[in-house]
Amino acid sequence: MAWVPAESAVEELMPRLLPVEPCDLTESFDPSVPPRTSQEYLQRVQIEAARCPEVVVAQIDPKKLRRKQSVNVSVSFITRQLSGCQPAPEGYSPTLQWQQQQVAQFSAVRQSVNRHRSHWKSQQLDSNVTMPKSEDEEGWKKFCLGERQCAEGAVGPTKNENPEIDYIQIGFPPLLSIVSRMNQATVTSVLEYLSNWFGEKDFTPELDSKDDERVPALNLLICLVSRYFDQRDLADEPS
Repeated sequence: MAWVPAESAVEELMPRLLPVEPCDLTESFDPSVPPRTSQEYLQRVQIEAARCPEVVVAQIDPKKLRRKQSVNVSVSFITRQLSGCQPAPEGYSPTLQWQQQQVAQFSAVRQSVNRHRSHWKSQQLDSNVTMPKSEDEEGWKKFCLGERQCAEGAVGPTKNENPEIDYIQIGFPPLLSIVSRMNQATVTSVLEYLSNWFGEKDFTPELDSKDDERVPALNLLICLVSRYFDQRDLADEPS
């Protein structure tokens, strides 16, 4: 009978270089007998290739590889390289003890807020507090940053020249009486609104030195996101 190999994905990726006639497999066909002609040799190569599995899994003993391994690369290093997160310069990253303390304090505060959420939610807001709807992006920008900040387009703290604080102009702080009224979907939306706004203003603060007053605040954010919420690729290595 004539044997014609079925087309496969490998043949589509690697077309045949030489034309090969269909192989006539008879009862007397013996693959152990050496081929007599070049055509017969190519046909036998074709048959052997078709009989090989398309996917082969190598059986590797990991213990043998570890004994011969000369360079060790940590998982955290690989994750940092893939995510684009570079370690902080020397002197900027906090100690592991400091990070653990912040995580413990944040956990206690978070539990306390959850326990008293219903109490703060029941408190009356001041007459000048009007919370925007969840989908009102511009409304939330003005509510959090203040109408003056949004109008001027500046990024940074604004100076209040009046002795009486006008939160409509400078923005309302995240008071518990306000935050407790926001569900998780609203919180996520507001954070995205503010992130987009800072992105539009090219907000990329550069720290002058490790003694910059903004370093502890930035370290705290990175610490909580990485250590408490388990985004380990952002974690600062202990110093």
